[in-house]
Amino acid sequence: MKTAAMAVPGDITNLTGGYIYDLRVLEELRSAGREIRLIRLPDGFPFATPSDMDRALKALQDLPESCPVIIDGLAFGALETAGVARIKAPIVALVHHPLALESGLPDEQKDHLWRTERDNLRFAARILVPSPHTRASLIEQYDVPSDKIHVALPGIAQPKIEAGGGAHKSEPPLILSVGILHPRKGHDVLIDALARIADLEWQAKIVGNPWEKGHSEALQDRILRAGLGDRLHLAGRVSDTELEGLYRQAAIFALATRYEGYGIVFNEALVYGLPIVSCRTGAVPDTVPLQAGLLVERDDPAAFADALRSLLTTPDMYQAMAAEAGRFGAGLTNWSQTADIAGQALDAALGAAT
Repeated sequence: MKTAAMAVPGDITNLTGGYIYDLRVLEELRSAGREIRLIRLPDGFPFATPSDMDRALKALQDLPESCPVIIDGLAFGALETAGVARIKAPIVALVHHPLALESGLPDEQKDHLWRTERDNLRFAARILVPSPHTRASLIEQYDVPSDKIHVALPGIAQPKIEAGGGAHKSEPPLILSVGILHPRKGHDVLIDALARIADLEWQAKIVGNPWEKGHSEALQDRILRAGLGDRLHLAGRVSDTELEGLYRQAAIFALATRYEGYGIVFNEALVYGLPIVSCRTGAVPDTVPLQAGLLVERDDPAAFADALRSLLTTPDMYQAMAAEAGRFGAGLTNWSQTADIAGQALDAALGAAT
């Protein structure tokens, strides 16, 4: 049996795209017969305390040379480079998106993360990324050799029954957004856009864990000030069953994101046959098919509102995009295929070290 490890900061069952990716890859690698040890690194990355940094590095430095390790990029890109150099195990760096590209970082912090991640990536035997966009970013901005990078698109579980076609849609039409309550997800832009189409019939829900302190309260205040308190609801974290029900009821998926390294939620929307309104940023244009969505510039509530209005008031456009979303969603990668590529990266990392 092939043995390896996966190191993830905090709770791997957290409901974010990155953690979902990690968990599903871990599960599928184990199902494929690999013995994968899960190492829980301390919370707080990428801004770990000195003691947490020491604990994380010790856990990784204790791994033997014969045990390749996938290290989640939330920690790997922020680890002290001198400590990374002392890790004996072959490293597969899992970069969901470069840390320096997070929204709202002060320039000094952004520069520190860029330099640290760039330097740490030199010690990775192989690098695993979820999209061609992230691959290109690492080559162009971090000087990573292209032959070290493995692209493993996120998988998706297909609905048990056929989606799309409006069979389970609610009235008035439900606009669904799914993403942690963090400034990068652009929920503030979505709220402002919805206020611009208040003359139309719709309801909306934003599903996602509170993630940054005070942001949930700021969003709720914005909703109330926009006069949308009875139409737009912050649903918080919901169960898988509840989320599936919301996807089935929804008419449109909307995420005014400021950056995505991939965006698993777009796949979820596609398999349920939902036209998508989002932004031309990061990997979104590569993830959302041209005929299945409308993409606008980020931080533009007026343009976002116009796209929503078009879908809500143009039935022919809506039906064509819903059909294309369902068609494209039916052919998406499954998690077993994602894990196969992760396994290849582990094998290549071990081979490069021997």
